Amino acid sequence: MLISQIIFIGVVRMLCTFDDIRNKEIINIKSGIKMGYADDVEFDTATAKICRIVIFGKAKLFGLLGREDDIDICWSDIEIIGEDTILVSCEMPIHTKRNGGFMKNLLK
Repeated sequence: MLISQIIFIGVVRMLCTFDDIRNKEIINIKSGIKMGYADDVEFDTATAKICRIVIFGKAKLFGLLGREDDIDICWSDIEIIGEDTILVSCEMPIHTKRNGGFMKNLLK
């Protein structure tokens, strides 16, 4: 794991690998919700800059019934990348629980 800190005139910068980012928990500071961990990174091949971090949707019935929608976090929405967490400020879709249980929803 490569984590190093570089200090420029009072500003601390941290160099991270993708593996380091994958192991940091992503938290939305607007709602306080734990969003998950980064599963993928999208970058622009022309500029070699990161565009967004992707959190894959949760699996439904071990993935047999598909997945929920992925959560895309734009790089501009990232506030702080810390030692253990990534703090973001973005609008998050609200997932509600269905009433009636698995069988009732399966027959809809």
